[in-house]
Amino acid sequence: MATLSIIKADTGGWVGHSAVHPEQLATAKVRAEEAVSEGLLMDAHVASCGDDLALVMSHRLGPDHPDVHGFAYRVFQETTAVAQRLGLYGAGQDLLSDAFSGNLRGMGPGYAELELEERPSEPVLCFLADKTEPGAWNLPLYKMFADPFNTAGLVIDSKMHAGFVFEVFDLYEEKRIEFRCSEESYDLLMYIGAPARYVIHSVTSRALGITAAATSTQRLSLIAGKYVGKDDPVMIVRAQSGLPAVGEILEPFTLAHTVAGCMRGSHHAPLMPVAADQAHPSRFDGPPRVVALGFQLHEGMLGMPRDLFADPSFDTARSTANTVMDYLRRHGPFEPHRLPLEDLEYTTMHDLEAVLARRWQPIPGAKKAAGV
Repeated sequence: MATLSIIKADTGGWVGHSAVHPEQLATAKVRAEEAVSEGLLMDAHVASCGDDLALVMSHRLGPDHPDVHGFAYRVFQETTAVAQRLGLYGAGQDLLSDAFSGNLRGMGPGYAELELEERPSEPVLCFLADKTEPGAWNLPLYKMFADPFNTAGLVIDSKMHAGFVFEVFDLYEEKRIEFRCSEESYDLLMYIGAPARYVIHSVTSRALGITAAATSTQRLSLIAGKYVGKDDPVMIVRAQSGLPAVGEILEPFTLAHTVAGCMRGSHHAPLMPVAADQAHPSRFDGPPRVVALGFQLHEGMLGMPRDLFADPSFDTARSTANTVMDYLRRHGPFEPHRLPLEDLEYTTMHDLEAVLARRWQPIPGAKKAAGV
């Protein structure tokens, strides 16, 4: 069995929140090469999206392994030191604790891991996003694995016709539930249509019994108790041979769908699919970006990635994202551009509310509604 892990963190932005400094990337690449030569990892690739540094790693140790997670955390500590030396913005902002306790759960860095028995041909897509939250994957995953208008294989391929099981996390109550699709697709949509709270964590093939997709579900604000940066999720999706084809996996991103994040993590904005060298959001800390790196996993080796959004067929999505960004920006501090109040709970908005609380007075003659 092989395990594919993507572990990411914002350890300091260059300039502001827009990019990862080349020296941080170089430091991580040296450490990744050492981990491969020492036998900890089979293969590794260092990537970035916006101000997030991502380690894409293959190994035989299984998910949540302390050696792999510990290695990643040490890399992030070292790139934080680089950020501090260079005076980069928000150095180490995703490292919420120095006391590593076996895995990265609750420590700040986000990760998605998928254990698999390698097929004769194993195409795998790794998605990295910046300036948004884990629920940003909900709509694309639904379209990939449950929407026949997106994925022809759901109609044509007998192995896909049986459907998929979606595992959904309630991030506020820390509970999970599974939905068997297609028969429970309406129930699934009732929850995942609220992506700030309900997030698809994994998708499993009912016919093959294998995990087809895995996501990061960490919410930094829920861990830290305050806003310390957006979550910038990652995702792994396996392709072909009874699973959606590469083109069916990428197709949902032709819609630059609206996600939460952007400036100060407090606005709705379109998710723009971009090539890796364009994943540097700067306009109003946006639009939020997504990068797709394709790997042909073979005998545990990742090989060279293909930059799958470096394709003119996504130009319309990028143009639409700019048009939508223009429209939403004209709303300024008004909803729906700004997130609703309940989604601003972990920002500095509470500080302002506390200052003004005593100035609120009852409306003369108003009667309080029963039960309010």
